[in-house]
Amino acid sequence: MLARMTPILPEAPSGPASGCRDCRNREPLGRPMTMAFQPIVDVAEARLFGYEALVRGCSGESAGELLAELTDENRYAFDQTCRVTAIELASELGVDSMLSINFLPNAVYRPETCIRATLEAARAKGFPRERLMFEVTESEEVRDRQHLKNIFTEYKRQGFTTAIDDFGAGHSGLNLLADFQPDLVKLDMALTRDVDRDRVRRAIVSGIVRLCEELSIRIIAEGIETAGECLALQDEGITLFQGYLFARPGFESLPSVPASVWDSVKPRRASDRRRQRS
Repeated sequence: MLARMTPILPEAPSGPASGCRDCRNREPLGRPMTMAFQPIVDVAEARLFGYEALVRGCSGESAGELLAELTDENRYAFDQTCRVTAIELASELGVDSMLSINFLPNAVYRPETCIRATLEAARAKGFPRERLMFEVTESEEVRDRQHLKNIFTEYKRQGFTTAIDDFGAGHSGLNLLADFQPDLVKLDMALTRDVDRDRVRRAIVSGIVRLCEELSIRIIAEGIETAGECLALQDEGITLFQGYLFARPGFESLPSVPASVWDSVKPRRASDRRRQRS
């Protein structure tokens, strides 16, 4: 296992307007953290689109266990440590595609300042900023949507890709889209599960696809476990996928997609799609 030490982070800015006084010089958690990586694939081109970095404890603790320890006092340091650790480990493993990192909007006080450690880590490792994608989960409580919009605006200005994760899992997805249009949305597995056999889910997904096409937003379908789900979603126009069908997250490693899986999700011919719908 690659040793993961807590990175030395720049001190959060002080000052009456920053809102950062309470998070300066705080430890993220009482345990070291590392990352697992799960592929995101483009089936239309049969290639890797990127990897999502998923936080883990060095003793195998899940993301849920670590997130359960978050408080207002350690949130900023945790968020910053996750970003830096993801970039450093991805660089060491040789990631040469998109790197997707989850972030906590409630841990970002001033976007232009709180992004400093991310930029420094990317610069130090020679990781191009245009290959960094930042995801915010729709299910996380966003205390101030205007603040989230400001974060996304700044991240786009910096050259990052932006995404809304778990789209369809919470109650605020369409409101978020009304306020800000990210580069991508990631369809939650609650919508993609058994979509090839569920008429209602397929109708909902079809509507989301048409909406995102109108707004020039790409879609990643998450939680894909069967070739049938993947093929049905391809019929709706989705080409980017993530899930156990392709690979489970690799602890401090980059899993590959088996050739047999690529064969099972080859795009169908138009005649095959018409026959499937009839």
